[in-house]
Amino acid sequence: MRRQGDIVRALLWSILLITVLYLLVNWGYLRGLGFERMAKSEAVAADLMRAAFGAAGEKLVSALVALSALTSINATMIVGARTQYALGRDWPLLATLGIWDRARGLPVRAMQLQNLTALLLVLLGAWTGGGFRAMVEFTAPVFWLFFLLVGVALFVLRGREPRRARPFRVPLYPLLPALFCASCAFMLWSSLSYVYSQALGGFNAAWIGLGVLAVGALLLALLRARSGAPAPHPAD
Repeated sequence: MRRQGDIVRALLWSILLITVLYLLVNWGYLRGLGFERMAKSEAVAADLMRAAFGAAGEKLVSALVALSALTSINATMIVGARTQYALGRDWPLLATLGIWDRARGLPVRAMQLQNLTALLLVLLGAWTGGGFRAMVEFTAPVFWLFFLLVGVALFVLRGREPRRARPFRVPLYPLLPALFCASCAFMLWSSLSYVYSQALGGFNAAWIGLGVLAVGALLLALLRARSGAPAPHPAD
């Protein structure tokens, strides 16, 4: 129980620290560049450092951004591959994704699939010419939609299983998760409003995102038709 409490406190303090740093960085952007220059900038941090310290500052912050991206890649590889691994454990038709390499301590097939998907996205970004920006425009609405669904799932599961033992009680329930859902809904609407006018390889980026979701829903329906409900499995 003590370990669970330590994890909760660590998460809360880290989120608070990240929020404060995020606000301070954006305050620095606003003070250094102003609204108009920020709106026109393609790389706000680099432009601010160039204005403050010249070309050397611009190169330094660009290198730091590239370095920090490695941590995001690491987290994405860990979480994404294990999500696909869970699919392989739950659905018999995807059992190949549920193979765990004990020697290396990772879901090897799921990792291979994720790496292949990442390479395809890189090629897509290179082909469209938009690169990173194209990937953000393509994935942002899907990202916020699933965040919203996670928040809604909390209410659904609380309603379906009110007496289930829960190691962690959500503070200020239902106010806090409702605020989270409202924030995600606003970000979803904002991202859809933005990408609606954007193109990815000649196609509207919003429709491409919806198309990917539609394909996923179709695959889920096929899985249910072929194998029924997800197969139960023992805990690791």
